[in-house]
Amino acid sequence: MSDQQPLPPTPAPALDLKNIQGDILSGLPKKTETFYFFEITDVTGFRTNLRDFVPVVKTVAQTLKDREAIDKHKKESGHGGHKPPTIPLVGVNIAFSHLGFAKLGIDDTKLVDTAFLSGQRQDAQTLGDKGTLDGDKFVPDWDAPFKQDIHGVFVVAGDSHVTVDRKVQLIEQRFKIGTPTASISKIVSIVGDVRPGDQDGHEHFGYLDGVSNPAIIGFDKNPPPGPAPVRPGVLLLGQDGDENKDGRDPWMADGSFLVFRQLFQNVPEFDEFVNTNRLQLPGLSPKEGADLFGARLVGRWKSGAPIDLTPFFDDPELADDPLRNNNFHFTAERDFQKLCPFAAHIRKTLPRADLEDLGFSIENRRIARRGIQFGPELTRAEKQQKKTLLGRGLLFVSYQSSIVNGFQFIQQSKQHGIPVTERKR
Repeated sequence: MSDQQPLPPTPAPALDLKNIQGDILSGLPKKTETFYFFEITDVTGFRTNLRDFVPVVKTVAQTLKDREAIDKHKKESGHGGHKPPTIPLVGVNIAFSHLGFAKLGIDDTKLVDTAFLSGQRQDAQTLGDKGTLDGDKFVPDWDAPFKQDIHGVFVVAGDSHVTVDRKVQLIEQRFKIGTPTASISKIVSIVGDVRPGDQDGHEHFGYLDGVSNPAIIGFDKNPPPGPAPVRPGVLLLGQDGDENKDGRDPWMADGSFLVFRQLFQNVPEFDEFVNTNRLQLPGLSPKEGADLFGARLVGRWKSGAPIDLTPFFDDPELADDPLRNNNFHFTAERDFQKLCPFAAHIRKTLPRADLEDLGFSIENRRIARRGIQFGPELTRAEKQQKKTLLGRGLLFVSYQSSIVNGFQFIQQSKQHGIPVTERKR
């Protein structure tokens, strides 16, 4: 087959950016983020409160203006090599579970997504969550709040805890939390923070995150080289590329399925594992050997540079170049894995030519990741003991028009491999 990427589909009609929640396409700007999970306790009151609250929900159109303001502020304030202070910004989005729609008396059967309609608890064992068997039933060992019936979540992202906390207080006021007429009750609030300094954008294992988010046809004006842009319906219900576009109810248009996962990362143990299994090659120092082994596990160096393009040493300049850092397709090693192993994280989650060369499209497997880190930086005691003492990790968030095609498929490919051994023609 040809190495050339297929031409993108004909662009769909212009998207109504005022009808799409901001986090889906552009990502809410954030240094910190709170996920406020709730249960609806008064349906009539909630409907009234939500109707009044809708103007507070930030759209893509508003989020783009926020990003323009951030860029302008950086240009005007970033003089003398000093990093400019952040400007106060906050955005709120809201999402509902199947149980939430049921509580409101809304028929959501035309969402058709079995993963959404069944709920994440049904997938817990498949996802690899710890738990126990009660007869034929798997009971996940989740934190107690997540075992409750969650009806929805407010996603609140902003520049600081002060700004975000004020918006959370506004939510509680609007929905009358703590009063006899409250329409919701808080189940749990989870807070995530961008890591400090040069680790901004990196997850706790140290690797740059979110490099391979898909460009969206009709939204991203000048997408950089790399995997082909996807149609908006890969993320948005009712748009071109949504496999169930014609069967959606009107109220579903421009929505998206949000997947949330709190993933704990044992960083000292990972670092020790990488160091113990470091690659010992001529000319490599022990640290370089450990870094190379870690890069081959992930598929990228900690800088974000792909090992498919720089297989033996990190290249921060390549990582910082958007015209190069995602412009690879695993075509140089279709039948071997000398550059990027088949089992590398990025190759299993986005196989690129591994599937495309077999005649499979990867377009409907793409997701938009909008997660954030949680927990403190490593302590001196943890480094010395090489043992996790404090909880930290990733608050994983993804958007897609089909959880089955997107998140669920990616999780299955990570566990079962696509492929994990060298294949023969």
